[in-house]
Amino acid sequence: MSKQINVALIGNPNTGKTSVFNQLTGLNQKVGNYPGITVEKKEGVCKLPRGVKAHIIDLPGTYSLNTTSLDESVAVELLLNKNDKNHPDLAIVVSDVENLKRNLLLFTQIKDLKIPTLLVINMADQMAKKGIVIAIELLEKKLDTKIALVSSRKGTGIDKLKELITDYKNLSTTPCLDTTKIDAQYFNNLQQAFPKEDLYKLWLVITQDVNFMPIEKKVIPDTSSFSTKSKSELKRLQQKETILRYKFINETLKEAYHVDVNAATGVRASLDKVLTHKIFGYVIFFLILLLIFQAIYDWSSYPMDFIDEFFATASEWVKNTLPQGAFTNLIAEGILAGIGGIVIFIPQIAFLFLFIALLEETGYMSRVVFLTDRIMRPFGLSGKSIVPLISGTACAIPAVMATRTIENWKERLITILVTPFTTCSARLPVYLIIISLVIPEGRFLGLSYQALTLMLLYLLGFAASIVSAMILNKILKIKSRSFFVVEMPNYKLPLFKNVALTVWEKTKSFVFGAGKIILAISIIIWFLGSNGFSENYKNADTIIENKIEKEGLSSFNQESIVENLAIYKKVLLESKDKTLYKTNPALLKDSLKLKGIELYKQAKNQEIASYKLENSYMGYLGKAITPVVEPLGYDWKIGIAVLTSFAAREVFVGTLATIYSVGSDEENTIKNRMAAEINPVTKKPLFNLASGVSLLLFYAFAMQCMSTLAIVKRETNSWKWPAGQLVFMSIFAYIVALAAYQILN
Repeated sequence: MSKQINVALIGNPNTGKTSVFNQLTGLNQKVGNYPGITVEKKEGVCKLPRGVKAHIIDLPGTYSLNTTSLDESVAVELLLNKNDKNHPDLAIVVSDVENLKRNLLLFTQIKDLKIPTLLVINMADQMAKKGIVIAIELLEKKLDTKIALVSSRKGTGIDKLKELITDYKNLSTTPCLDTTKIDAQYFNNLQQAFPKEDLYKLWLVITQDVNFMPIEKKVIPDTSSFSTKSKSELKRLQQKETILRYKFINETLKEAYHVDVNAATGVRASLDKVLTHKIFGYVIFFLILLLIFQAIYDWSSYPMDFIDEFFATASEWVKNTLPQGAFTNLIAEGILAGIGGIVIFIPQIAFLFLFIALLEETGYMSRVVFLTDRIMRPFGLSGKSIVPLISGTACAIPAVMATRTIENWKERLITILVTPFTTCSARLPVYLIIISLVIPEGRFLGLSYQALTLMLLYLLGFAASIVSAMILNKILKIKSRSFFVVEMPNYKLPLFKNVALTVWEKTKSFVFGAGKIILAISIIIWFLGSNGFSENYKNADTIIENKIEKEGLSSFNQESIVENLAIYKKVLLESKDKTLYKTNPALLKDSLKLKGIELYKQAKNQEIASYKLENSYMGYLGKAITPVVEPLGYDWKIGIAVLTSFAAREVFVGTLATIYSVGSDEENTIKNRMAAEINPVTKKPLFNLASGVSLLLFYAFAMQCMSTLAIVKRETNSWKWPAGQLVFMSIFAYIVALAAYQILN
């Protein structure tokens, strides 16, 4: 027996296939894309008895092998192509106990491919509640296979499943039924034309939509020259095949599967009436969103503060411990500052993915899709467009990929073009840091102003996508018609293991995916900000010292020293030694003098660092774009951050963190450094309500990142659409941001 076997995990959507995959593989899994295409691939390793390992591929959910989308074609391609390195030695079809009849259609098709096939009946813990009785031995005999009755929620039956996987070579590969009955003459001619090929495999190749299958087939012969039947005739034969299969399934289940209606219990119908109600459904969804955003702010504040202070302290420790020089500055001001600018948002990103996973696990997300279909119809989209739009709250790239499930080209194209308006998790760091700087911390009806602002930004993005869809629907002269069908899964308590794995996988992907870009850009930004070619940069120390001797410190730094001394004096007079300071004015004066000298040195060094930064390579680049960003209320530093964030939105905070830390010898957090920035024109705090709202709106409507543009080009097979996206969204974002700043200022 081989020490490693290939196992394909396949099943209808909402059968708990992912839960079974997680039970088998645990953390021994990874996510990627299939070669040459953008469909997500999950694979993992399962340790089996007798030292055997199973390489398990979790195939996209499909109802049958009659493909209608790229996701489904991936399953067919893998099952047909024996030359594929991942071609399965064993196929496991996961079904759920309530929809066994529908699930067995896929099972019989796969078994007819003569691949060893196991049937897993999931959600066994629901059988008593639903009044379901299954004669397992009889069903095994009828289907000529082995069956594992499992509950992925409770972890029961998994050991039995592993035993069956290990003994897969003992499984029968005899087909369930003879499909040639649907047209004996046609299949006889097919067999004569290709005597060495399996008839059912040939039939599948002939009837599939090859446009969905970009991977070149080398195993199965080209049957295009043989097939004389029209598409409509082939469709009718497919329908006959389906009827034949369901006849076999009905006869099988008639004896082996029974439901006692009187024993069944449940409240699904009652819940659906409320959660999908034309009024209350929207109210409940709105309240759930409010609670999610409130929780993101409240729960994550403590770990975020800790992370922020940790990186500030670590940066200061590096400067004080390592020898002074370029390498030390690179670590403290470049690498640590840049990475700190993204790591600080891990708690909030994790909470966002946590809530999305909970909504999906409970079955509520499908209700949201059904509910919002009513809104989408008047704008030229169907409920299927909602899935990419909702997915866009995590990342626009997989959201654009998700449009491949939309068969109608016009709906798919419109969805691709408007999806980048939805607020992705990469924008979240920008929103969070700006909101915390410019929105007060008060509450309204128990909800913080900051959480309400965050939710408003999400709603603005969604509204922009809907309005854009309506405009595109009128502009694009593409005739089409489609129908919307969505399956409502049963309500269930979230499975902790599934939720935890989802949060871990998504957060890890977000952090490491963005981290590579941030690290590279942070080093570049540090270099550009720490070096210069002009005499002003090289002689910055002398120039600023001479200026201070003649004119004194800047008014801002002078006011800051006075304020800090006042605070320091108050602290001394309220400390445990307050009596000593009150009775000894000379001691108090000396302490204030020493503190004043310390603050003066810090202010002088800060002015030197600021002057160097202004005359560095980055300073000159920033000044070049100042005329463009100044009307929006931004300075050249924000302009640089906006430019670099086109690589990835979350880079914005990392860039500013790096810029503000270059040359700074003061232990301080990112937020405090940004709050202390002064607008060189108005001499007031740079991040105020006007500039903050302008920046928030700019990021709400601007194109997300270059990766999104690349994936749009790939999905539309043209640069015309992504170029149009970039130009329109950039101009629109600029105009809205400009109007907001000028009005609020």
